[in-house]
Amino acid sequence: MGALQYLTFTRPDICFAVNRVCQFMHAPTDSHWAAVKHILRYLKGTTSYGFHITRGTSFALHGFTDADWAGSIDDRKSTGGYLVFFSQTPISWKSSKQRTVARSFTEAEYKALADGTDEVILLQYLLTDLQVLSVSTPTIWCDNIGATYLLGNPIFHACTKHVEVDYYFFRNRVAKKEIHIRFIPSRDQLVDVFTKPLSVASFATFKFKLRVDPPPSA
Repeated sequence: MGALQYLTFTRPDICFAVNRVCQFMHAPTDSHWAAVKHILRYLKGTTSYGFHITRGTSFALHGFTDADWAGSIDDRKSTGGYLVFFSQTPISWKSSKQRTVARSFTEAEYKALADGTDEVILLQYLLTDLQVLSVSTPTIWCDNIGATYLLGNPIFHACTKHVEVDYYFFRNRVAKKEIHIRFIPSRDQLVDVFTKPLSVASFATFKFKLRVDPPPSA
């Protein structure tokens, strides 16, 4: 599993599966071992696949965040993830179970947004140190309308007070124009592949968009 975790540095398409089986390393069962072998068979059949980095046309950062609310049947914790692009190339991604149980879909999405925003801000600092300056404000895309609408609503109701800390974290960043939060339809949400199992067709589509594919024919 340690080797597979290292492999996720260049194969983001296996992030969700590897994260899932790693949660049972202390008490694995036959079903978990079968899942590991399934990952290995997939990798054996895609040895020619690679992560492609291309020259971009700008220095802009943009990211995607998503969460699968209460997706774990063992403890009802959510799986969150983010994906950050530098121009047209993904440079940072993560799939992980959230540390606390989210009491609403909005809360799960906010936790994922917080992680994604932290990563984008750190990458901004890194690029600034490297004297690579972007002329545009980074944008983070989220497919939860409630989360995006709540950023513009200064009134907290009882059902949303538990996400108040993350709310003000985002409000301050947005108010300072350090980041934009935008809605994106679920069908275009690239981080779905990091948060939940997908159909074969959907997985192939997202894998192509993540730029993980075989080399072009000679």
